[in-house]
Amino acid sequence: MELRAVEIFLVLAEELHFGRTAQRLYLTQPRVSQTIRALEESIGGKLFDRTSRQVRLTALGERLRDELRPAHDQFRHAISTVTELARGVSGELRVCLASYAMAGRHFTAIVREFTGRYPDCRLTVTEEFPGEFARLRTGVYHLMCHRQPIMEPDLTIGPIMSREPSILLVHAGHRLAVRGYATLEDLGDYAVIPRGDIPKALYEKHFPLATPAGRPIRRGSPIATTSDILHRIAGGEVVHPTSASFVNYYHHPDVTHVPLQGNPEVESALVWVTGMENAAVRAFAAVAAEVLARAESVGGRTRSVTRSPRMLGAQSVRKDDSGL
Repeated sequence: MELRAVEIFLVLAEELHFGRTAQRLYLTQPRVSQTIRALEESIGGKLFDRTSRQVRLTALGERLRDELRPAHDQFRHAISTVTELARGVSGELRVCLASYAMAGRHFTAIVREFTGRYPDCRLTVTEEFPGEFARLRTGVYHLMCHRQPIMEPDLTIGPIMSREPSILLVHAGHRLAVRGYATLEDLGDYAVIPRGDIPKALYEKHFPLATPAGRPIRRGSPIATTSDILHRIAGGEVVHPTSASFVNYYHHPDVTHVPLQGNPEVESALVWVTGMENAAVRAFAAVAAEVLARAESVGGRTRSVTRSPRMLGAQSVRKDDSGL
């Protein structure tokens, strides 16, 4: 079995969608289909059940995924390790922001200091909504700025990038805007965005199923971008709990915001795959911790804290219209 076929199979096993798999791997959809058919013929059994509406792993496909994933990860880690030894802090470092609000107000200073300190490392920063950890695990990105909670045991949680009060986005003239604040109980009167591809633990914390009194909180129709969220808020379809700095990055003339009382602070952190850590990842995390510590020492609110589910003892920017 060729390595490329293994990669195509594993990405399709995550995405369960031929089009998205092709897009992620920069292939054509027919190439993905041909590779999977050839793999099934070679093995002698079906790996996926395909219908016009969905793609599912068969029991044989699940077994192959579970057997291949550790070996594939070990292979990638071995290549990353020897490349790191050869290059040091060089090459390319790709950082994903689930939204610029999650990157925190000191992110630009972090980037500036990193690129000045490590000129041989080309840093690219991309905003993509939502922040899917599969993008880290497949090596599309090396680092991600992501909202907490992060529960995956294979990920290391690095410096805390921001910690902010909660607000509720509503349309201009909304009764909560007139009142001047919202509570968690108020959410029972409105709809919020559906989960979609937002990680489950994060979604359930920030978009609960019910109010404190037990009233269900409705879900609106699917969304794809922040522009879509803002459009639906402006039209009165949904309200949107988010972090206070959201309004510094994303605007709509018919959308305003109020404090969301009773909701915990919104915290985001730098995160990466533990087994794919390299010199550049460590260097960026260290620079972030230094910049954040200096900011705190002069009165900044952001604190540099490193935690992990394991208990961790010139720039190119492309912006997609996205955020959370």
